[in-house]
Amino acid sequence: MISFENVGMRYGTGPEVLRDVTLDLPAGSFHFLTGASGAGKSSLMRLMYLAGRPSRGRITIFGRDLEDIPRKDLPDLRRDIGVVFQDFRLLDHLTTYENVALPLKVKGASDGVIRKHVSELLAWVGLNGQANARPATLSGGQQQRAAIARAVVTGPRLLLADEPTGNVDDAYAQRLLYLFKELHRQGTTVVIATHNRGLIDANNFPVVHLDDGILSHVETDPVYDG
Repeated sequence: MISFENVGMRYGTGPEVLRDVTLDLPAGSFHFLTGASGAGKSSLMRLMYLAGRPSRGRITIFGRDLEDIPRKDLPDLRRDIGVVFQDFRLLDHLTTYENVALPLKVKGASDGVIRKHVSELLAWVGLNGQANARPATLSGGQQQRAAIARAVVTGPRLLLADEPTGNVDDAYAQRLLYLFKELHRQGTTVVIATHNRGLIDANNFPVVHLDDGILSHVETDPVYDG
């Protein structure tokens, strides 16, 4: 699915924020990504969702070498990647429903398919009562749940979530994790960056740990706990 070979990354002329990262995430695996703030988790995920290129090393995704992929082909590849950002990145001029529906519209789904999937997801994340609300009127936790619904609505091949449970209580954290597990059961590769040790300890999935831009600990066997 996605592979890193001796990857380094820097911003501009600054020091490398990722150094000699070698990592394989097989198709259909589920991994937690951990590390202190500033360890490089967000930079690693940025490379995974094709928002940047490494300063050195090799990345392959969906069987293709990133170096050989023309920039014009990147938008099509990104449509197979769902991303939950820490800052949500909802579009202010769209309603909750429209934000969640957007990836399906981009893929050309019919109105009937969009209504079905969006309605089901909004009910699952507890936002069916806020379908017509704009992001500015939602709480941080509600915005986060809307961002998660938008990321998973197309059933992506790869799902990346950066602290997806940071603004919700423990009950909703488990509910959201169940949603990620369901996608995993259906074959989606899942990577969740989190500081929530309790969430990690309660689920028997491999952990990738970053320490100052270096992979200091990797468990590579994708294990499902359920």
